Amino acid sequence: MPFDLHAYLARIGFTGATRPSLTTLAQLHQAHVCAIPFENLDVLLDRPIHLETEAIQEKLVVARRGGYCYEQNALFLLALQQMGFDARGLAARVVIAQPPSVPPRTHMLLLVQLEEDFWIADVGFGGPTLSAPIRLQADRVQTTPHGEYQLQSLGEEWLLCQRRNQEWLPLYRFDLVTQYPSDYLMASHFVSTWPHSHFRHHLLAARYLPDGGQLSLENRRFSRYGVQPERRTLDDLRALYQLLQDEFRLGVKHSLYGVSEEAFIEAMTRLEKAQ
Repeated sequence: MPFDLHAYLARIGFTGATRPSLTTLAQLHQAHVCAIPFENLDVLLDRPIHLETEAIQEKLVVARRGGYCYEQNALFLLALQQMGFDARGLAARVVIAQPPSVPPRTHMLLLVQLEEDFWIADVGFGGPTLSAPIRLQADRVQTTPHGEYQLQSLGEEWLLCQRRNQEWLPLYRFDLVTQYPSDYLMASHFVSTWPHSHFRHHLLAARYLPDGGQLSLENRRFSRYGVQPERRTLDDLRALYQLLQDEFRLGVKHSLYGVSEEAFIEAMTRLEKAQ
C-alpha cells in the first residue's frame, strides 16, 4: 500500500503548504511531535515492531498509536520525501546516560538539505527530542519551541546537546553516513528484544504541547511541564491506562494495534514484578 500523505497530514493536524521550504519543515516538525506521542508499549507487550511503510502508517496514523524512533522518524521521512524534500536517514549513538564505553548506533534521525544548507530533524527521541529542525552548524545555540540545543563538531562526528539548568547535556553523537532500511531493521530488533534494553524495563511516553509545554511518563510517574506544571504517581493501573488515552492521545481500539485494558494491566504487572 502506498504512503497516504493526506492521512498523515490530517493525523498531525497540518493544513499549511507542502512545498519544500524551511517554514514547511519547521511547521511539520512541531505538528508531528505535538500530535503523535513517543511510546514503547508494543515492546512491553512483546509485540514485534514492524518498519514496513504499510505497518508504520497503519499503527501511527490509522490506529492513532505512537512509537519510538524507528517508527516516528521513518514516518516523518516518508512524508518529507513524498512532499519533495531532500531527506535521508542517519544513525546515532545515545550518550545521554554517559555510558562508560562507546555505545552502538541505536537511534534514527534525519538529515534534510534545503538549497545549500543542511538541517537535523528528529521527531523520535522521546522527552528530549527536537520540536524543530536545527541547522547542521557547530557551536551555535539554536532555539526550538521547546528548548535550546547545540551541535558540537567531533571531527567526522557531531554531538547534539540540550541546555538543561544552564548546562549542556549530551544527547547523542552521529555521523552523516546514510542508513538504509536493513540498518534500522537490525537496530530496532536489538533495542526491542535485548534483555537489558531500557525499552524492555520501563513504560515510556512523551508528547510536546503547542504552548511550549510537555507531557512525560516513566512507568507510573506522570509529569506536565509548562504553564501548569504537575507531577503525580498513579497507583491504579486502570487510571494509568486511561491517562495514556486522555493526556497522550493514545489510540487503543484498533483491531491490530489496539491495546485492551486487560493486556495493558498484564504487561505492567509483569514489568513491575521483574523490577
